[in-house]
Amino acid sequence: MTDIVTRAATAEAIQDAPGSLITLLTDTAELTCNTATFDEGAAGAPVHFHTKATEFFHVTEGRLDLLVGDEVQTLRAGDFVAIPPGVKHAFAPAAGHTASVFVGFTPGMGRFDYYRLLGRVNKGEATVQDIKDSSSTYDNHYAESAAWSGRRRSAEP
Repeated sequence: MTDIVTRAATAEAIQDAPGSLITLLTDTAELTCNTATFDEGAAGAPVHFHTKATEFFHVTEGRLDLLVGDEVQTLRAGDFVAIPPGVKHAFAPAAGHTASVFVGFTPGMGRFDYYRLLGRVNKGEATVQDIKDSSSTYDNHYAESAAWSGRRRSAEP
């Protein structure tokens, strides 16, 4: 593997949904990395799993609700979690908070085109069905979770 340098000034940024911005950092066979920033109330990522890669999250600012298996946790700035292949997960900013997160996959998954597809859906240039049809290509398989759908979405009083 050669050195990887991505400069902030030239990194590709994709608005994948209202209140959500993904900045692409590296996408190699060994490692895929991006940052994700979420405004308060942003939807985040729905419940899904990967069959081939471990996905990891390091919260750099704010608070992030994270489903791991059947448990919802709230991560704070500085917290880290790694999710192995086959484990359902989802994430969104915690109620009443924003979140900034460093996200990575190992091995790399060639996911930049997946993020671009999300951006095209956000702009109305592609459909949710296009995302569903890409599941095997990007190893992104959608699932259900009562724990995630039942989590509290409004800020504590």
